[in-house]
Amino acid sequence: MFNSYNVKFYHSKALTSPYPGSHVERSQVPEDKVGWLTEWKDYNPVEYTAKSVLSGPSWADPQINDEGFSPKFNERDGEVERKSLNGLYVVENGRPRNPAGRTGLTGRGLLGRWGPNHAADPIVTRWKRDGSGNKVAHPVTGKNILQFVAIKRRDCGEWAIPGGMVDPGEKISATLRREFGEEALNSLQKSPEEKAKLEKQLHKLFSQEHFVVYRGYVDDPRNTDNAWMETEAVNYHDETGETMDNLPLEAGDDAGVVKWIDISEKLELYASHSYFIKLVTEKRGAHWSEDPGPECHE
Repeated sequence: MFNSYNVKFYHSKALTSPYPGSHVERSQVPEDKVGWLTEWKDYNPVEYTAKSVLSGPSWADPQINDEGFSPKFNERDGEVERKSLNGLYVVENGRPRNPAGRTGLTGRGLLGRWGPNHAADPIVTRWKRDGSGNKVAHPVTGKNILQFVAIKRRDCGEWAIPGGMVDPGEKISATLRREFGEEALNSLQKSPEEKAKLEKQLHKLFSQEHFVVYRGYVDDPRNTDNAWMETEAVNYHDETGETMDNLPLEAGDDAGVVKWIDISEKLELYASHSYFIKLVTEKRGAHWSEDPGPECHE
């Protein structure tokens, strides 16, 4: 998973300064000193954990030295999954070490768990169609245009996949469905009858063939040296468009707006979401870029 292409991809957003939702400036980490294998005796990261995490909500761990807290890193710890999708991570002085390298900040920032914080990203797609129901091809590439359900995040205003955190003990498949319902269909605000109807439609969409786009570490602005985001991004594709036509898109709690968006490389998306979406277009043979790129030159 950590090939040369991805190393750069992994740590650019994770060096965002100031840290999101704060005035805390990260210590600067030069590109050649991100990796832990590069010795850096003077490395002096800033320590920061947000008040919202320290106040002890159910989704957050206590501080490492708190009495009675003895997390089992690199394994399933009761209901909490502390295994990383990228394999074993180093634990140094009782703290997990970010497998992708230095970030200029220790502690947990806005993240609840020490080590991996697991999310799930459902990428729900359909083909763009004209008024007669025919697929629409891109005028330059001739490839069909794919659309996906995107939410506009309230926190930063960027378009994103309607994903979220995996609850303790929850299966990824359940998280994908629950988050899509909450974020894109506002299921939490629905009446019991409406909820039952939505559940039926969601079941149909999420029980069809799907493909795992990505599993692993995410270059995210909230990452620190001791806590980081990981995700499983899964594509649910509605080939005929019939399942999704009847789904009433409506923004939920973290989302300001939700809608079908045409996919192309021009989209500026949150965190690593553009990379996931690009992988979906490759899998589906859909339009991505007007620039033919090196792979087309014989």
